[in-house]
Amino acid sequence: MRQFAISLFKVSQTQFAQIPKFYFSKKVVNVPTMGDSITEGDVKELQKKVGDYVNQDDVIALIETDKVTIDIRCADSGIITQMFAADGAKVEVGKPFYEIDTSAAKPAGATGTPETKKEQKQEVKQEVKQEQKQEAPAAQKSTPPPAAKPAEKKPVAPSVTTPTQRTEKREPMSRMRQRIAQRLKDAQNTYALLTTFQECDMSAVMEAREAMQKDFQKKHNVKLGFSSFFIKAAVKQLQEQPIVNAVIDGTDIVYRNYIDISMAVATPTGLMVPVLRNCERLSFADIERTLIDLAEKGRQGKISADDMVGGTFTISNGGVFGSLMGTPIINAPQSAILGMHAIVNRPVVRNDQIVARPMMYLALTYDHRILDGKDAATFLKRLSTSIEDPRRILLDV
Repeated sequence: MRQFAISLFKVSQTQFAQIPKFYFSKKVVNVPTMGDSITEGDVKELQKKVGDYVNQDDVIALIETDKVTIDIRCADSGIITQMFAADGAKVEVGKPFYEIDTSAAKPAGATGTPETKKEQKQEVKQEVKQEQKQEAPAAQKSTPPPAAKPAEKKPVAPSVTTPTQRTEKREPMSRMRQRIAQRLKDAQNTYALLTTFQECDMSAVMEAREAMQKDFQKKHNVKLGFSSFFIKAAVKQLQEQPIVNAVIDGTDIVYRNYIDISMAVATPTGLMVPVLRNCERLSFADIERTLIDLAEKGRQGKISADDMVGGTFTISNGGVFGSLMGTPIINAPQSAILGMHAIVNRPVVRNDQIVARPMMYLALTYDHRILDGKDAATFLKRLSTSIEDPRRILLDV
């Protein structure tokens, strides 16, 4: 009996060894985790199709969620044998997305370089030219056909211009656009929104920036912009008036001892608000570097959901688009948002003299349920004063 069992085991081992390897090389890859609270998304674009050979870390598809567009990359090299979703389809985290055969060899055509393709095109062109040269003598020997009589010119009818047709185009909103619309409308319906305004003389900041730009850039390898001044001024006022950095949660007011500032960034896919964490610890150079990194990630569509989570206060700069004045909407669940606008030379009175100064209108939209008008007006006025005299930021006065 024991010998019979051993013989059966040997037979099964032999049969197992004869099974082709490709039965075990095909693997189904599920939709990966795309961030906290993100459970589904739409396939924005499939960059690979069934039969394509993919290398490790190649982008297979772009999935758009209500927060960000994510690159889905291949973890292994191989040939895609099946796709479980098409362009525009809804996919869920953890569900099958594609199947790949990791044992498949790389096709010979996939190794071709642009140089070899150019050489092949040149060879084809040379062959065509040689054929044309061989056919040319035969064409010369043949008798030329008699010249055709010129056709009589017929009067051309005047062109009649038809009126432009009135058309409409309908396309579905992207997930991100739907989410932005929902959040803005929810903020409008939930918050008691009110906006206060203040004008700000940018002369001192512009002079300091111009005077220190070369030294600042030489030491920190980054340019000094206006946003870092406003972020530092906002941090100073948020520390002095913690109620602006607080938020309502049910029947409670939640105070934070940290300051995370969301900066509104316009990207090709819509408005995003990535967060600068712990701004109370950041220097001017740290702020400028972080802003550059976030702007570059926004242009490349690489801002992740984690980059936008949180935030206790928001700054929106409509001035980069030439906006003179506006009323920003609160980025829920925050309590206030600062709106920066265009810098314009305007006549103002200084020492009883009318002079031209680079002026900016500042707007603070706040939740009147938690902030009184006095709190908001004081916050914006003191912030404007810090910008008009940046020494106050450095000396903390």
